Amino acid sequence: MPRYTVHVRGEWLAVPCLNPTNTIGWLGKEAVRRYVKNKPDNGGFASVEEVKFYIRRCKGLGLLDLDDTVEDALEDNEFVEVVIEGDIMSPDFIPSQPEGVHLYSKYREPEQYISLDGNSLTTEDLVSLGKGLYKIKLTPEAEAKVNQSREVIERIVKEQTVVYGITTGFGKFARTVIPNNKLRELQVNLVRSHSAGVGKPLSPERSRMLLALRINVLAKGYSGISLETLQQVIEAFNASCLPYIPEKGTVGASGDLAPLSHLALGLIGEGKMWSPKSGWADAKYVLEAHGLKPITLKPKEGLALINGTQMITSLGCEAVERAGAIARQADIIAALTLEVLKGTTRAFDTDIHAVRPHRGQAEVAFRFRSLLDSDHHPSEIAESHRFCDRVQDAYTMRCCPQISVLETVFCLCLCLNLSLKMVFAERAETISGGNFHGEYPAKALDYLAIGVHELAAISERRIERLCNPSLSELPAFLVTEGGLNSGFMIAHCTAAALVSENKALCHPSSVDSLSTSAATEDHVSMGGWAARKALRVIEHVEQVLAIELLAACQGIEFLRPLRTTTPLEKVYDLVRSVVRPWMKDRFMAPDIEAAHRLLVEQKARAVWEVAKPYIEKYRREHIPESRPISPTAFSLGSLEMNSGVGHDHHRHQE
Repeated sequence: MPRYTVHVRGEWLAVPCLNPTNTIGWLGKEAVRRYVKNKPDNGGFASVEEVKFYIRRCKGLGLLDLDDTVEDALEDNEFVEVVIEGDIMSPDFIPSQPEGVHLYSKYREPEQYISLDGNSLTTEDLVSLGKGLYKIKLTPEAEAKVNQSREVIERIVKEQTVVYGITTGFGKFARTVIPNNKLRELQVNLVRSHSAGVGKPLSPERSRMLLALRINVLAKGYSGISLETLQQVIEAFNASCLPYIPEKGTVGASGDLAPLSHLALGLIGEGKMWSPKSGWADAKYVLEAHGLKPITLKPKEGLALINGTQMITSLGCEAVERAGAIARQADIIAALTLEVLKGTTRAFDTDIHAVRPHRGQAEVAFRFRSLLDSDHHPSEIAESHRFCDRVQDAYTMRCCPQISVLETVFCLCLCLNLSLKMVFAERAETISGGNFHGEYPAKALDYLAIGVHELAAISERRIERLCNPSLSELPAFLVTEGGLNSGFMIAHCTAAALVSENKALCHPSSVDSLSTSAATEDHVSMGGWAARKALRVIEHVEQVLAIELLAACQGIEFLRPLRTTTPLEKVYDLVRSVVRPWMKDRFMAPDIEAAHRLLVEQKARAVWEVAKPYIEKYRREHIPESRPISPTAFSLGSLEMNSGVGHDHHRHQE
């Protein structure tokens, strides 16, 4: 018998349908009838017949025709929402879809797998798992390790050995011994009581990353979780059943307890859960809709699921990937601005950067040469001012290599901490340690925020130079008929506001600590906030650079018919494919958002992907002996750090 899960005013109702020829309107009325039946005041309605409503799918929010039959319009166990006319949404209402629903309505279940062994997962892999590009399975070696460590836990329970978190309470209650018949209840109580986070839920991508990273840590075989339970967690991930995880509430020691508890709460069938099929609904309904059963926790398994720094680390991995991506593209945008402002490439000479032992600095200088070398890529704009009397540029142009964030990104070492309770199966014992403490990633993410912020700081100054006619020799605010039109005046203000906000966000969170758990946990990392604010800083950097990209391309308009170098013309063409030239004032926010997407969507239509072939061709032609980066030198292999040894054509005479 078909059954549908219907959302009415914040409640989820299971509505069976005996007759598949019943209409969508019937389904709505039946759901409202069941809703009213459970309300003392009948939900405020005199009768069900007077209720006017419309119905939409939870997946994609598509409206349904009330006259269609359920068998024609819906799949069995599909999730739908009844929206009653005249209702005003409460600010506390959990919507059926997260922000950016247009992205998730296109979700397709992946067919490829990533095999996890607990040791081989990369930040790139994790971000791909977050995007829903792969499913997960364990390697045979990981399965063997998980079984081996679980045997230790079973022995402890059988022998009634007193071990923290297995046969005792937690934190201040560590000396309270729990009887064997209460050990399962202990783990469920742990998850329920620790699910105390607040704030917006993590996005599906971030929830997937958090869940995937927790699976990866459990696959190491140190936590004592059973293989049966771990496989259930993997099945939930592969079905994209994602618990409601508030973003706030972790102090980063003992790990990310609140967010990971919310993660575990959904897996045991309590709280809310989201999937592409259901939207937000009660976890038990979402799991059932995907043919899954809630997890029944065994001794130690609640602790195994919640004790680690996976929220800090998963958000940190996203921060590293995004910081690396925007750092690459910042060089391209700055090179375009330098062309528009008729700057010199002399500051990027190889010999200058060989003096200092900073490979990031040398790489940025190399990229500028690869994009601006007039011998390699003739530029009519550069030729037009070859013999000008200017000998040097402002710091925000000529010091881009020295302000490079590449080495900051590379040196960010994120620790995938294990759990409070390390189960060493080889030694047949458990050891209470402190690998749950998030100090390492917290400090690293604070450092990342400070470093990446500088990209926005110098970008905003370059926007000022582009908009200021006394510095750029271009029309004020990059628009004709100034006065009638304001051009980029307020776009620059937006950039300035974002840079100012970043200055406050760059205050290190890891220097703060508050004692918790009755002074048992008397020093904490505040790594969760370090990760979240690092991502906010990076987003602001992306937005500021998007504004500079638009401003630089607008500056090109006033230099026509002169053309810049081939790679920068390709970047200009990419921008113009989504944003037309600014001939007179218009609604600017959509243009900024369009440029922002070109920076964050790592596809063929992205700024880096357009310029990369030219950079790599220049590298092959000018550095044939270029050596690869040692994987032990930096934690990320996604960015190239070869120092340039080529020679650059000087475009200004001194």
